[in-house]
Amino acid sequence: MGCGLTVRGMDDGPATSFHCRISADAEPVLPGKFQPTWESLKQYQCPKWFRDAKFGIWAHWGPQCEPEDGDWYARGMYQTGSDPYRFHTNHYGSPAAFGFKDVIHRWKAENWDPEKLVELYKRAGAQYFFALANHHDNFDNWDSKYQPWNSVNAGPHKDLIGGWAKAARKNGLRFGVSVHAAHTWTWYEPSQDYDGKLTKEEGKGLWWDGLDPQDLYAQNHSRSEDSRNPGKIHSQWNWGNGASLPDQAYCDKFYNRTVDLINKYRPDLIYFDDTALPLWPVSDAGLKIAAHFYNSNLKWHGADDEGVLFGKILNEDQRQCMVWDIERGRANEIETFPWQTDTCIGGWHYDRSLFTQHRYKSAQSVIQALADIVSKNGNLLLSIPVRGDGTIDSDELQVVQGIADWMDVNKECIFGTRPWKVFGEGPASGGAKLSAQGFNEGKGKPFTAQDVRFTQTSDALYAVVLGWPANGVNIASLGTKAKLLDRSIKKINLLGSKEKITWQQTDDAMVIQQPKNEPNDFAIVFKITLKSI
Repeated sequence: MGCGLTVRGMDDGPATSFHCRISADAEPVLPGKFQPTWESLKQYQCPKWFRDAKFGIWAHWGPQCEPEDGDWYARGMYQTGSDPYRFHTNHYGSPAAFGFKDVIHRWKAENWDPEKLVELYKRAGAQYFFALANHHDNFDNWDSKYQPWNSVNAGPHKDLIGGWAKAARKNGLRFGVSVHAAHTWTWYEPSQDYDGKLTKEEGKGLWWDGLDPQDLYAQNHSRSEDSRNPGKIHSQWNWGNGASLPDQAYCDKFYNRTVDLINKYRPDLIYFDDTALPLWPVSDAGLKIAAHFYNSNLKWHGADDEGVLFGKILNEDQRQCMVWDIERGRANEIETFPWQTDTCIGGWHYDRSLFTQHRYKSAQSVIQALADIVSKNGNLLLSIPVRGDGTIDSDELQVVQGIADWMDVNKECIFGTRPWKVFGEGPASGGAKLSAQGFNEGKGKPFTAQDVRFTQTSDALYAVVLGWPANGVNIASLGTKAKLLDRSIKKINLLGSKEKITWQQTDDAMVIQQPKNEPNDFAIVFKITLKSI
């Protein structure tokens, strides 16, 4: 066990004491430009390729998708009386006899074709692809050196991260991994009432003979305060408010397996489902991982190609050290530093009811969100839920194809662009307040044809109108009184249409007459070509 916790803000110098300090003897931090301190990480510069990319797709896929009963299944199935508990007992029996370890055994990923899926996502415009390396369920989806409960030893008996990485690179996409396992220690605590305290010896003669359930559940510890309250974990996410603190072995193992993941698969991007960095502020594991990841990418790719690492709920200093990720939400203004929204068209883990009830996000809502995000200096990472067998369903396919159709016509207003002087205008411009990791998605006014978002390149300004107008388009930001245009307009085109666009600039607005041709009914794009200075 490390020493008592004493951490203040960004302080990570000699005066800082961590509950668990990582030795890094087994998996050394690669030396280089970055040291494992906040001050050193402030040297970070988000690479141009990420700023140009704008859009990525994520396979948030692991053994919790096997029951097809939604997110956080491996926790909910142990919470007596909950919906996942009722589903589990109806389908598998008591969690004491058939625990999550047994769900893993059922998961075979028998129809998984990563090249087919990634090729589809590239067609939809994805410039980078993310795969789930592990979730809070603590199962590693690769040939893990430090976690015996992995997809090569159990379940599918396949190197899933290896397969995704190969498919992404074959399709010319940057490759990212998401790592969520830092919170297993508290997340699995409900399993202590069922099979979460099993020992290796109790597996003699059973299918899991030789595997230690404690490598999976990590529950040989006292529970957090009020741990039987399902919502309590959220106030303890940052290792406070009565959370049980992880021991040295747990922190060391998390660090070692994450560095092993980085070294084996050389990801361009890494996402942590943590406040700031994993195990911060109880351990320096996250600082060491960040330094190793950044130095490794510089070694692999060169001085102008630093990797991209995401953290949540970042203060202003921390936003200099990594890319701010907003979960299921969006910024309300143009941000100084590049940032990312991560969201999903359904639930994070596959939920069959969303398919049978046809309740996925539409291609329209995805594209409107993308335009809003890009106008504010952000990127969108979109999860397409994957079934346990490794396929996506027909409704999901329809959403992806709808995105692809829009991109075929309008992608130039997205990729390689930068925010303009203002992000946009319209009734939906004032977004809802962010809460914790984000979670303001869907809480503001819906987008309409009165909402416009702007992006720009060196010679063009794009006005994305988030609906099909009925009586032309009036854009107040482009009126002469606004004094935002510093160059005169050469011409205006409607992407996807060859018709001549009639327009005039008045004091109050840019007035565009109603187009005759309708490229789509949810986000049309006017390309405003500007004269040279």
